[in-house]
Amino acid sequence: MRVVLGVSAGIAAYKACELLRLFTESGHEVRVVPTRDALRFVGEPTWAALSGHPVTVDVWDGVHEVPHVRLGQQADLVVVAPATADVLAKAAHGLAGDLLTTTLLTARCPVVFAPAMHTEMWEHPATVANVATLRERGSIVIDPAVGRLTGVDTGPGRLPDPAEIFEICRTVMAGRPRDLEGRKVVVSAGGTREALDPVRFLGNRSSGLQGYALARTAVARGAEVTLVAANVSLPDPAGAKVVRVESALELREAVLTASADADAVVMAAAVADFRPAVRRESKIKKRDGEPEPIELVKNPDILAELGERRRAARQAAGVGSVPGPGASSGVGAPPYVIVGFAAETDDVLANGQAKLARKGCDLLVVNQVGEGLAFGTPDNAATVLVAGGSPVEVPRGPKEDLADTVWGLVAARLV
Repeated sequence: MRVVLGVSAGIAAYKACELLRLFTESGHEVRVVPTRDALRFVGEPTWAALSGHPVTVDVWDGVHEVPHVRLGQQADLVVVAPATADVLAKAAHGLAGDLLTTTLLTARCPVVFAPAMHTEMWEHPATVANVATLRERGSIVIDPAVGRLTGVDTGPGRLPDPAEIFEICRTVMAGRPRDLEGRKVVVSAGGTREALDPVRFLGNRSSGLQGYALARTAVARGAEVTLVAANVSLPDPAGAKVVRVESALELREAVLTASADADAVVMAAAVADFRPAVRRESKIKKRDGEPEPIELVKNPDILAELGERRRAARQAAGVGSVPGPGASSGVGAPPYVIVGFAAETDDVLANGQAKLARKGCDLLVVNQVGEGLAFGTPDNAATVLVAGGSPVEVPRGPKEDLADTVWGLVAARLV
């Protein structure tokens, strides 16, 4: 595919070199269109060498080819990374003073902006309004990451990891619908750890890959995403707000807080059923003879609690407890759609059906786990059980495929 990579004048411009490499190594033809001041950070020879195409910032170069029109017309994707407050403002107001802004005006393909700027600039009412305008017109504006900025400053405004920007662009180029536009969703990912002592814990094999795929595809489909990540060592998905937790109790608090105004919650995390009754303050020492038994207590059932809270709130409001497919879900109490995951080793569907009825969720993703299956792998296969509907089979494939199936079913219930 033909990609235009716009680069504006921010210190994060050097990171766009890595994004360019990811596009070219994936077989895409990339034309780099920097602003004039962006060349103060990374020079024209670098962009030309990495892309294999000449680089210009001026609409007067190569006038006979009409580059200020042709680049946008012929592109399959335009991505601006980093996108400064200045470029966002010009794009929102239709200004066209250089090759990048004219390309943005002529583009009829998906446009992705990856902002990077200081926190005060990102949160300024003018930038907030410009971002809202661009999103209303169909552009994808990825929320910046939170972290270290220029100098000693820290906060929202950091350019997301280039690999994560690339993944968002890849999902956009795959033609995913924008059916979650304006929706707030919560995704849990990873596996909880229950401390035995300062060194040891009870845990599981979940890597968080499926939850991160769900978060990434939700962003690409237009959602505002909060990702509650339990012990995951993956780069933050571009555009998602990430809340990091360790234990089941911490995950419960984070999920319930984030879901208070959410349209959908997808509980993809592997949550420990039990935790030690007592956490030792010092390392448990090995002694002769039999080890001391470890007393366990139950962790809260977060998925069931979400369902019960919704049921009680809807009963109080005088509306149905679980909306059917295609029914309007925007009534009563959020979350309007609840999705659970069931990792099973045997009697997979029977156990899944029982869990669906017991938990009170709308959808339950049931998959078989074990050596080489689901946990830590790039692919997955599952059956999505639907309350009041027929099961949906998802054949083995990339975890993004399963994520898209889930979000398609969620979107249908958010009509």
